[in-house]
Amino acid sequence: MQIKFTFSGILLLLSAIVFGQNKHSTETLYPTYKGLIMAGYQGWFRAEGDGSQSTRYVYGNENHSGIDVWPDVTEYEKTYPTPFKLPNGDQARFFSSVDKSTVDLHFKWMQQYGIDGVFMQRFFNNANAKDKEKESVVLKNALEAASKYKRAIAVMYDLSGLSASGQDCSSIIEDWKYLVDQLKVTNQPGTKTYLHYNGKPLVAIWGVGFPDRPYNIRNIGFERLIDFLKNDPVYGGCAIMIGVPNSWRSLKADCTNDPYLHQLIKQCDIVLPWSVQRYSPLLHNDMDRYRDDIIDDMKWCSENHVAYVPCVYPGFSWHNLSRYEFPDDVKPIASIPREGGRFYWQMLSTAMSAGASMLYVAMFDEINEGTAIFKVNGNPPVTAPGSGTAFVKFDGEPSDQYLWLTGQAAQILRKEKPLVYKMPEREAVK
Repeated sequence: MQIKFTFSGILLLLSAIVFGQNKHSTETLYPTYKGLIMAGYQGWFRAEGDGSQSTRYVYGNENHSGIDVWPDVTEYEKTYPTPFKLPNGDQARFFSSVDKSTVDLHFKWMQQYGIDGVFMQRFFNNANAKDKEKESVVLKNALEAASKYKRAIAVMYDLSGLSASGQDCSSIIEDWKYLVDQLKVTNQPGTKTYLHYNGKPLVAIWGVGFPDRPYNIRNIGFERLIDFLKNDPVYGGCAIMIGVPNSWRSLKADCTNDPYLHQLIKQCDIVLPWSVQRYSPLLHNDMDRYRDDIIDDMKWCSENHVAYVPCVYPGFSWHNLSRYEFPDDVKPIASIPREGGRFYWQMLSTAMSAGASMLYVAMFDEINEGTAIFKVNGNPPVTAPGSGTAFVKFDGEPSDQYLWLTGQAAQILRKEKPLVYKMPEREAVK
């Protein structure tokens, strides 16, 4: 029997051989970022006795604490004692991110309040670690919880930790292979919920273009990383979201003055400007500036065929850590006040009214910088007078206020509710 091959047939055969090796599932409950509210998820919190063998606990002590917002831990299955006391005299307790039950509870809250999902932060040091299994416990538990509660999940590489001493993005390439092969991040067992964009698994890379970083974006192999994630026949075929400074478009203020950044952005699919600390309710008409920045950013993105996602946050506080990181510039407690949720709603409603079709919330669990939207304690531990340690006290709102507001915005983004500019009011519990 004689077999005849046409040129097109050979191409189809070669394509099947090459692309058939790709390890990403095309199945997902979340085929696009559009219409979604996603939050960042740190997952780096540890407590003495949690089995992690960590020697640093962010809650610290009265003389040296690393957090500004105390979590509400009443619903956690596992909690751990701390050196602090609550106003009623009880010992203040803390959670650990390495506990599977902690991650499960957080994803349960996402489902309960209608938050679509999270980008799991994977720092350069995690990606570069020798013990990959230990550094992947939180992500592994999150993948399982995302499937259980049908929440979107994606990996966000944070370049924090990358130094100027010859390091580059090669370790991220190897780490992505590990995540795909061993953790099955893009092909998780059970319900598949890895976030896609334009039919491709979305990978975020944050920390490009910030002038205070020790690395030069021209010397870290970033274009090689882009090429790998997009074109590798086995691990590629991905969409890329790039996290950049707030003034990325003008290359001024908080951004490095290098037009090469624009070249990198144009090779990616989505741009995420970092707006935390850049806008405040204490500045007159600052939401007008935020609106105008979004409109101008989106115009640039439209002209250059890049999608755009604005960053929103509920407030900011970096008092305790700044006492040690920057002793000559200690930040006041609650330097960007939450105002009971009004500032957060201003950011959410402004971004949506400006035309945003997707949102990034900073952050789900970031209590170091006081941006957490998960359940927080309005009556935090008391601290000794003169110690310098202080925790944010809220304005009497429920501990789940910011989860609830995020869920309300998600409904508006999905066109289930009309956009309102005044912060929604919760119905009284009967």
